[in-house]
Amino acid sequence: MLGISWTEFLVILLVAICVVPAKNWPDVARFMSRVFRYIRNLVWKISDVGEQIQQRIELEKPIDDLISNVGQNVFYEEKKKTTKKKTKKSK
Repeated sequence: MLGISWTEFLVILLVAICVVPAKNWPDVARFMSRVFRYIRNLVWKISDVGEQIQQRIELEKPIDDLISNVGQNVFYEEKKKTTKKKTKKSK
């Protein structure tokens, strides 16, 4: 959870219990639940955007391959034409 091990989490919890008075515990619990909910939603949004970008890249990959193949074929055909012209001139 957010790069914090369970032992570190327990130490933070024990310090918080010692520092925060008992009458404020419900407010602290509400605040922490809001913070965790906000962080969870933020992580979900980030992962959704990452998945959308990955899907878009996967959709564009065949198009990029097609474009590069067509470009290579055109270049290859142009090269063949120029070599044929050179061989005809040399005869």
